[in-house]
Amino acid sequence: MPWIIVAGIVLILFFWIKGINNTAVVLNQNIEESWGNVQTAYQRRNDLIGNLVNTVKGAAEFEKSTLTAVIEARAKATAVTVDPTNITPEQLAAFNSAQSGVSSSLSRLLVSVERYPELKANQNFLKLQDELASTENQILTSRTRFNETVKPYNTHVSTFPNSMIAGIFGFQKKAYFNAVEGADKPVEVKF
Repeated sequence: MPWIIVAGIVLILFFWIKGINNTAVVLNQNIEESWGNVQTAYQRRNDLIGNLVNTVKGAAEFEKSTLTAVIEARAKATAVTVDPTNITPEQLAAFNSAQSGVSSSLSRLLVSVERYPELKANQNFLKLQDELASTENQILTSRTRFNETVKPYNTHVSTFPNSMIAGIFGFQKKAYFNAVEGADKPVEVKF
């Protein structure tokens, strides 16, 4: 009889630990999928930037420094990588910083374009501009969904007694996307 009780307790503990671990694995996979969606949205923007730059370059000769800034920001943004299995606040900060540079450069490019009426009337340019606006919305949505998938994971691996079991299996809290520094201030557009 005592062996049956011990075996029952061991089985209960096994299934309890298994449940905690398997839930953490599933939630972690959701985070990796969500991170992939974030990267896909940023990749789409990076792909569109090349087309936008070529359209603008072909339609107007304007400040080369603005065009160069967009190209350099895009190159920096594609060089920053984040490991979805171990997302740290530092990695997200570097990623955000690089992507912020792209957004800032794009804003300057689009403001510069205002001086070229023939470019504003160009259907290809207008379509690309719409695509970029759509892509920025996709990026926002992807980032929001990423944070939404991080929350249940962090809650699961941080609550007691899950935190003890999660620590044994190497599960750690993940970082959230935060606003880029200075995002609380309105963008100043000068013509």
